[in-house]
Amino acid sequence: MKIYNYTDLSKSKIQELCSREIEDDKLVEERVAEIIKTVKSDGDNALYNYAKTFDKVDLSKLFLDQNELKAIASTIPADAKKAIDTAYQNIKTFHQSQLKTEDKIETMPGVVCWREVRAIEKVGLYIPGGTAVLPSTFLMLATPALIAGCKEIVVCSPPQSDTKTNCYLAYCAVLLGIEKIYLIGGAQAVAAMAFGTDTVPQVYKIFGPGNRYVTTAKTMVQNKVAIDMPAGPSEVLVVADDTANPSYVAADLLAQAEHGIDSQSVLVSTSNKIITEVIKQIEIQIESLPRKDIAAKAIENSYAILTDNQADAMDFSNEYAPEHLILATNDFQRLIPAITNAGSVFLGNLTPESAGDYASGTNHTLPTSGYAKAYSGVSTDAFLKKITFQHLSETGIKNIGPTVETLATAEGLEAHKNAITIRLK
Repeated sequence: MKIYNYTDLSKSKIQELCSREIEDDKLVEERVAEIIKTVKSDGDNALYNYAKTFDKVDLSKLFLDQNELKAIASTIPADAKKAIDTAYQNIKTFHQSQLKTEDKIETMPGVVCWREVRAIEKVGLYIPGGTAVLPSTFLMLATPALIAGCKEIVVCSPPQSDTKTNCYLAYCAVLLGIEKIYLIGGAQAVAAMAFGTDTVPQVYKIFGPGNRYVTTAKTMVQNKVAIDMPAGPSEVLVVADDTANPSYVAADLLAQAEHGIDSQSVLVSTSNKIITEVIKQIEIQIESLPRKDIAAKAIENSYAILTDNQADAMDFSNEYAPEHLILATNDFQRLIPAITNAGSVFLGNLTPESAGDYASGTNHTLPTSGYAKAYSGVSTDAFLKKITFQHLSETGIKNIGPTVETLATAEGLEAHKNAITIRLK
């Protein structure tokens, strides 16, 4: 892990550190464009072929039905079942609280305006399943979709080596009432949901994190379908001071690093001693990780920054705009107002990012690569549309009419004016 001194960094160097650019980005774009084109033209045949090429499996069909899912789910260990049940209840409680009904507003006498929510009818959920299968993501996406009232929920996840899915995803499907899991991964899953095939229904909006291929595919199909956000390789930024526990901070950094070799773990600290001790702890803890090799490569591409004060630490954090921000300090309350760009924030030394990843209730599908400057994480709102309504009474048309007539005349739109004038007569 490289160490930088914040005071020595030029503006261009800070931008470089925050860019998340990878050398082969252009190659990934070219490959994804070809996959999308092939799925669009060849449909199911392309999906079967990509399963052979990328997943190394020969599928007899592209989905698991309700009975198959129930059979696989029945093999789940009791402790895992209990953990998923607990996480689901917390996620459901938090996301259910986000449903709001807005009041009708009388903007002037006789002119009443309001908004009503409607669920997006058809949504696609991508559940990663490459180097790690994520039942937690299934819960994070399907729970708010169900709360919102989406009529059709299409779930795609890569097939496992036995051409099935694992018991954890199957149990999530049964728990949530999802009747099918489509055995499709990567950019091809995104393309299938965006354009539809004989087997896979076309959706109106696609949700879910994934690798660079999945994220690139999502951005490329936006002219056809909406997406939740660009959510690519995972990242965490930890702001730590002298009150931080180095072993806790190291564990948090490694928790992100084990996601993938392109994940990034950033430490920003006002204490050189903390940085040194955290790096030592990383070297100790990484040795016992099953995904040690993956974590080690991610840590190689990560870095630490020493700042003179917490204000500089927060300035860098806001420029980086992390997916996950951990304030490893007893003074976290004072720093909250300084946060302007972050996907999800974890406060204090006893709040690991893992809690939000799995079971606290907040959503772990979050903007990465600096998109937290403009995007929010997934919520119940993400599965809803808000439609505006207005109603004019006789008093209302008389009150607002002259204003509309004047503005329409100023814009040279006589038919707009006449729609008012004809009613006033």
